[in-house]
Amino acid sequence: MKTSHFRKRRQLPSPENQELRAEIDRTRNKIESATNHFQQVVDPTLIDCYIYELKAAQLRYQFLLRRFKRLEEV
Repeated sequence: MKTSHFRKRRQLPSPENQELRAEIDRTRNKIESATNHFQQVVDPTLIDCYIYELKAAQLRYQFLLRRFKRLEEV
């Protein structure tokens, strides 16, 4: 059985891709932070605040993941 000596080289991530990954990580941290704060507060105003922050971070995370997947397909 003959094996090929040619292997597909993996390209280095572009600066845009690296920055996008970093932004995804920062957004994931915001989700964790908002979740932790939400679980600890009792004031109704702060509960609303952290629900808003959590939802906004989750939507941003979804957006960034879609963008990242599109860049990976190219």
